[in-house]
Amino acid sequence: MTTVFITGASSGLGRALAWRYARAGARLGLVARRGDALRELADALPGEPLCYALDVRDRDALHAAARDFLAANQGRVDVVIASAGISVGTLTEHAEDFEVFKAIVDTNLLATVATFEPFIQPMRQAGAGRLVGIASVAGMRGLPGAGAYSSSKAAVISYCESLRLELASAGVKVVTIAPGYIKTAMTEKNPYSMPFLMEADDFAARAQVAIERGVSYTVIPWQMGIVARLMRGLPNWVYDRAAHNAPRKPRR
Repeated sequence: MTTVFITGASSGLGRALAWRYARAGARLGLVARRGDALRELADALPGEPLCYALDVRDRDALHAAARDFLAANQGRVDVVIASAGISVGTLTEHAEDFEVFKAIVDTNLLATVATFEPFIQPMRQAGAGRLVGIASVAGMRGLPGAGAYSSSKAAVISYCESLRLELASAGVKVVTIAPGYIKTAMTEKNPYSMPFLMEADDFAARAQVAIERGVSYTVIPWQMGIVARLMRGLPNWVYDRAAHNAPRKPRR
């Protein structure tokens, strides 16, 4: 039986991935901050997932949950998905946004590191496993009004690439998935059009295939991958002219 540990499991992409793996018969460890939503999900899923209600910014609590999940599965885990993330507009000129900026970086980047930490040695010993970082196409270029989110997701991409190289000889695959616009509670608040908007279940199906194949990096949906490559290749003066008036995610 496949064992899968997922953070951010109570909503959005994490919830969709939990459903996808549960239907496939996986043994799940689910982490989310909202205990009530997590219990509701666990009651609906097939199987008996292990649930851990905690804030992923609490590294000690996250490590304790990882140790418990490993102990319950004889020290084995096949897939770890760091899906917990937050997105909200930020502006550096507003001093009060610093704490929001910090929360976004702590949740999107540092919690990804803390999620992976306890599982690397067991995967090394097994010579197998998948560590999955959920990035974003927003990490390709800085977006106005989204300095915290874009920079945190850019950092996830670079971090996972470094980790992939570090673990290549150990047989452990590091998979980076950069979603475009996926229909979730996070994106439904966006006050602008979202090209190639995808259902969360469809995203999870494609992500599962990429994870099983051990793909190093993929953008879902593929159309946004083309857009992202074009954006990355633009000279700064062209990108600046095209993006400086782009619609912005509201500040909290």
